Amino acid sequence: MVKNVGNRRQQPRGRGALGNASGRYDLTREEIHDGWDICDDPQVLRTEVTTELPRRIITWNKSPDLPFDRSINPYRGCEHGCIYCFARPTHAYLGLSPGLDFETRLVAKPDAAQVLERELRAPRYRVAPIAIGTNTDPYQPIERDHGIMRACLKVLAAYRHPVAIVTKGAMIERDIDILGPMAEQGLVRVGISLTTLDAGLSRRMEPRAPAPRRRLQAMARLTGAGIPVRIMTSPIVPGLTDHEIERLLEAGRDAGADAASWIMLRLPMEVSELWQDWLAEYEPGRAAKIMARLRDMHGGKEYDARWGRRMRGEGTYAEMVAQRFSAAARRLGLDTPTAPLRRDLFRVPKRVGDQLSLF
Repeated sequence: MVKNVGNRRQQPRGRGALGNASGRYDLTREEIHDGWDICDDPQVLRTEVTTELPRRIITWNKSPDLPFDRSINPYRGCEHGCIYCFARPTHAYLGLSPGLDFETRLVAKPDAAQVLERELRAPRYRVAPIAIGTNTDPYQPIERDHGIMRACLKVLAAYRHPVAIVTKGAMIERDIDILGPMAEQGLVRVGISLTTLDAGLSRRMEPRAPAPRRRLQAMARLTGAGIPVRIMTSPIVPGLTDHEIERLLEAGRDAGADAASWIMLRLPMEVSELWQDWLAEYEPGRAAKIMARLRDMHGGKEYDARWGRRMRGEGTYAEMVAQRFSAAARRLGLDTPTAPLRRDLFRVPKRVGDQLSLF
């Protein structure tokens, strides 16, 4: 018996990972090989969604290299299936694989909006922007059926609470009716992640995310409705997408973006093996060069999780990417500081049964 380390013979159509390798907390997942190397047709894996009833929905962090201290994740796992996703290892905490399980065995939090409202009403709560989409995408396909993100936005709008959203999902257009009025009050910013303009490469790396052109269209519709949008060229993959930096920023500017940011490819924990399997299958001629550049940026390792280094790396190549990005952003007017989201409008709406004020 051997552990399932991923078998390309069984790669499902429309999924990013090539296998379902055991997570670090899943010691019982095993596969029995029958000795026959028969190439079967790729199987089709259906998405399975279970529910979770959380006691809390706001997650807090103290990371010095993050611009927020709180976030919300309506879902665990992400059907977009981006092979490079740094959030894949979180599925191991559920006893599931960061591979195909992360894309197909999802967890929805249907009571998220009610829990959020309870937390915002707490007497000790102090307002600051909430980030949504920093782990898994709130506008992944299952949002169409579950509507958890929209329900949370309705709560945030009612409380006039600032929010920053990160997504690849064009479904965000559905919520322009909520986001538009919030933007008029200075309560929302959106970041659209765009990794490449090459539709074929995007389909291989991000199999169920909207195509690059569709994301730019969503960006244009948001900015046309007065909603400020940042283009996020994330992740930049050395030796694969780094040549597109200037073109990506130009496309974002043309779609109405008023700011830009970038993050280098990150390979924490199980993501490294998943990524290298993907390279061997789809980019074998560039695999050695890509991995060599990543190791050069992380002191010989595939990833360095230290604050201040994990997002950008260090060394000559990392500095070159930073300089190119800064020069292009400056030329395109995407380097101007954006206005902070407003906190002073926050209010707790009165509910039926609340005691009336005497003044």
